[in-house]
Amino acid sequence: MNELRALEPDFWRAPSAHNTQPWTLTYTGDEAAVGWDPARALPISDPTGRDLRLGLGAFVECCLIVCADAGLAVGFTPDPGPGRVGVLRRADEPYETRFTTADVRARGANRGAYHPGRLPDDLLASLAGTRRLACADLADLLFLADLGQFGDPEVTRELRDWMRLTPRHPRYRLDGLTDRALALGPAEAAGLRASLALYPALRRLGLPRLLAAAGRGLLDYDGDVLVLVGSSDADEQVEQGRLLMRHWLTLSGLGYTTHPLSQIIDWAPTRAVLADRLGVPDPAALLHIARVGRPRAPAVRSSRIRDHDPAEARP
Repeated sequence: MNELRALEPDFWRAPSAHNTQPWTLTYTGDEAAVGWDPARALPISDPTGRDLRLGLGAFVECCLIVCADAGLAVGFTPDPGPGRVGVLRRADEPYETRFTTADVRARGANRGAYHPGRLPDDLLASLAGTRRLACADLADLLFLADLGQFGDPEVTRELRDWMRLTPRHPRYRLDGLTDRALALGPAEAAGLRASLALYPALRRLGLPRLLAAAGRGLLDYDGDVLVLVGSSDADEQVEQGRLLMRHWLTLSGLGYTTHPLSQIIDWAPTRAVLADRLGVPDPAALLHIARVGRPRAPAVRSSRIRDHDPAEARP
């Protein structure tokens, strides 16, 4: 499996919550175990590991697509165990997929402004397991979720640990959420950095409400939010992550981008309300949520560890 090592920079283009890039590949003989680094998990904001498993599934899908495009016959076998979800190993034929390495490289999130417009019905029908809501119908839940999360000191601390709000940050080009990825101008990034640094004092003075209010206009346009509804069974969520990756690549190939709004389903009260609005009996079956549309400007390419020295990989 040595051929896979040269492909790792493209494997690492998979998406992950807060751009933590939690996945690991452990090579043994003719196989590579897919696992995760606990230091790159999000135990506070993702206590059930839902986002972690979705990210690992997206990573597996990227691995298979990139290997197939390189002419390598590689398959994935689920084999959950401590710190791992399965194994990449040689197969009889390359993975059958319509996507390519170029598609993997082109996909990205975009947190900037979107052009108004709804997704075509036939496109929506091709995205298995997704439900659609108008952006305006979720503005109230986004504000409440932001308010709840910014009001939680531990959730805010974990988010702050993964923010890279200045190019002077030592990990700016490796991982996390940069000011550019968050579509923040210099003044906005400096203000957020100062606010989070003074969070313990400013929290009592209403900082969470101010931070939540900053996102009030995000959904104030005629657009779509897509929710992936799947299984609350942890054993099935890696496969759901693979499906989600295929959805993202489909959208990207048509000129659409996504902006995750995970806080709405990470925060239990808003998750329950959203499930009720969608008629979903089990709120834990809401796996992913993002606004989707055509961006007004291209996003900055997000940082990846494998674009640099692997020795810098530890957070």
